[in-house]
Amino acid sequence: MSSLYDSIGKTYDTTRKADPEITGRLRNHLQVSTGSKILDIACGTGNYTIALEKTGLCMTGSDVSGEMIKKAKRKSSTIDWGVADVNKLPYEDNFFEGVTCTLAIHHFKELLTPFREIFRVLHKGRFVIFTSSPEQMNKYWLKEYFPDAIKKSANQMPGLEEVRTSLKTVGFHIVGLETYLIQPNLQDFFLYSGKYDPKMYLNENVRSGISTFANVASKGEVEEGCKKLKKDIETNKIEDVLTNFSSDLGDYLFIVAEKK
Repeated sequence: MSSLYDSIGKTYDTTRKADPEITGRLRNHLQVSTGSKILDIACGTGNYTIALEKTGLCMTGSDVSGEMIKKAKRKSSTIDWGVADVNKLPYEDNFFEGVTCTLAIHHFKELLTPFREIFRVLHKGRFVIFTSSPEQMNKYWLKEYFPDAIKKSANQMPGLEEVRTSLKTVGFHIVGLETYLIQPNLQDFFLYSGKYDPKMYLNENVRSGISTFANVASKGEVEEGCKKLKKDIETNKIEDVLTNFSSDLGDYLFIVAEKK
């Protein structure tokens, strides 16, 4: 997995940036005071880590990819960056007052071990996860053009009940769930960020920063899907596709757990 993100990390910051609204929701869900010590797990190149530090938090960023952390260090010297496996975190027991994880739990081989580690390094406070559920992903209109890739991505995404059960098993209490709807002005180009801008997926630079395209989709499917998408955009058939895939499940999800 580190090799995958070492590869993605080379161009990651071209299209991936911290979105202000997502940052704000993460900060609100943490429910901590200024100066609190927060760990950002699987932080990538540190976009949300840095954004959260700007809200007044004392941030630590951890990722399994050396390439990602190398880029993060170039962007901030005030954050404690570290290359670390989420299954064996190099931090003391009860050290942090909050933990965040943004769009990454689907890359964990399983949930119990990393969740136990997060519970161990957290003193008292909240663990805020931003993710999507398989049910949400199966309602993405991208399925019309990249069906195999979306199916595989949805299959590797932990279901909501699995996440909740794993959190409770290691000792967390679930304190809240909040759905998130993609906004037209979203600044972070992750998988479904082009919900209102279909032509975005025709850009190879955008696709290269999204793990579904970089790691899951076959070259043939991407080529055929983009060809079909381009045609549908030109003929305005895309509007019918967007309507057919409308959903009331939300696009992504904040899961908020707490160690008391």
